[in-house]
Amino acid sequence: MKKEFSARPETITEEYCKACGCSWQAFVTAMPSLLFVVTGWKKNGKENACLQSWASFVGDGADDFVCVMRLCGRHAQKSLKRTKACVLNFPSNDILDRCSKTIGNNQWETDEITASGLTAEKATKVNAPRIKECFLNIECELLWRHKGWVAVKAVNICMDSDCFDGDGLGRYGKAGYVFNIDQPTHPETGVITPFPGPAIIVPGDPVEWNAK
Repeated sequence: MKKEFSARPETITEEYCKACGCSWQAFVTAMPSLLFVVTGWKKNGKENACLQSWASFVGDGADDFVCVMRLCGRHAQKSLKRTKACVLNFPSNDILDRCSKTIGNNQWETDEITASGLTAEKATKVNAPRIKECFLNIECELLWRHKGWVAVKAVNICMDSDCFDGDGLGRYGKAGYVFNIDQPTHPETGVITPFPGPAIIVPGDPVEWNAK
């Protein structure tokens, strides 16, 4: 039996949502969202790195690939506003612990990529650093900003050739994309289902696509 929730359940407090920085809908739906690191330059020339989730990627037309996200970091917001450019860096599971350290290594005078045990390298098309260890880097230019939300357009893609197909590392499993899952919360009891995240994609059973 389906139940509907158009307002925040009392079991999920407003204070909890504010502390976690997420809406109550995020905890009720518990949708997986890609994890990646947004990188740019701070005004003082230091590296900026912001671990990010809750973004949407969409292709429109032959050459338009756009990411819409609510950019979390204060430095990242200022950097993107000033330079109009960033890189989206996608880690595999084995370096996620170092990417997580960018959250704490966010001081103004800190090279945030280097301080987290990662390697910064020059982007090819935009004025922003890339993370060398990430298997995929998408260099982007700013399209628009609105109340913390931003849209960026891909202008260059750099991918580890070992991830091109399943004969190598591929783009899925432990060597590929990593997903964040906000704590799955029972909307009636408030009980959180433990999830041993982060999540990765594993192959499922084949499904015949038949639109008739």
